[in-house]
Amino acid sequence: MTPFELLGGADKIRAIVERFYDAMEPPLAELHACDPDGKVNRETRDRFALFYIGWLGGPQDYIEQHGHPRLRRRHGDVPVDIAMRDAWLRAMTRALDEEKVEGEVRAFLDARLADVANFLRNKPG
Repeated sequence: MTPFELLGGADKIRAIVERFYDAMEPPLAELHACDPDGKVNRETRDRFALFYIGWLGGPQDYIEQHGHPRLRRRHGDVPVDIAMRDAWLRAMTRALDEEKVEGEVRAFLDARLADVANFLRNKPG
């Protein structure tokens, strides 16, 4: 089974994404397009949900709509240092905790998400 299936499909992943963006600390949230109330906007949330669904083995709608993710290129102009990486991981950890993601799929996600977050670092410190 894919992580997409183990998590319970698109609805569960979308719930994780909502909690993830709601858990973002201000310096991290401010890197995204936000609504007037300061919350990361719907377009950003929906786009990441499509990516995350596909990355976890679900339908590849993100690639069909936006092309290959090319994560390093898409994040190249975003300053990602250790503090920003860690803030991103804290938000994702909180989202996974709140959605009660546990067991082998949680261990897989914790490891892979840490790898990706570290891979996207493009600034020292």
